[in-house]
Amino acid sequence: MTNIIGLIVLLLWIPLRQKPGVGTILNVLLVGPSAEVGLAVLREPETLWARILLFAGGLILLAVASGLYIGAQYGPGPRDGLMTGMHRRFGLPIWFVRTAIEGTVLLLGWLLGGPVGVGTVAVVLLIGPLVHLALPIFHIPTPEQSTQSPGPSHPDRSSQTKSADLADEDRELKGA
Repeated sequence: MTNIIGLIVLLLWIPLRQKPGVGTILNVLLVGPSAEVGLAVLREPETLWARILLFAGGLILLAVASGLYIGAQYGPGPRDGLMTGMHRRFGLPIWFVRTAIEGTVLLLGWLLGGPVGVGTVAVVLLIGPLVHLALPIFHIPTPEQSTQSPGPSHPDRSSQTKSADLADEDRELKGA
């Protein structure tokens, strides 16, 4: 189901003009099976402190992983692309967009009869701010973003505009 829902979420990218990358394809293909393997291999901790520690580590790892593969410019996963696309299109902060997406998913899951626990609510409230912090830390500018726009003697105004747009997008991801 994770893979199917990922494909459906990709359709929401169309009005946002979000483009997939290698990371997008790998995310859709690998997240579901990886979750299944993890659930089959890892035992559920018996003590509450171990559960909390595992949860907190997983949440931080998710934010860092999102920062790594989005920052490396390999293409975001379905929810991440929805997040970055809405951020770019509407100018809303990353933390707000991601929290809204996760809140919507929580609400839909609850309406379909799924359980909502403390961990579920914690993910909704914390993953957006954590990803917002991780993105600028791991962002690697592309060659187009790291070069300066052409000087005033350059006759091609469109390349200046493209360079400025890329620089703006770079600043947005860094939270400036």
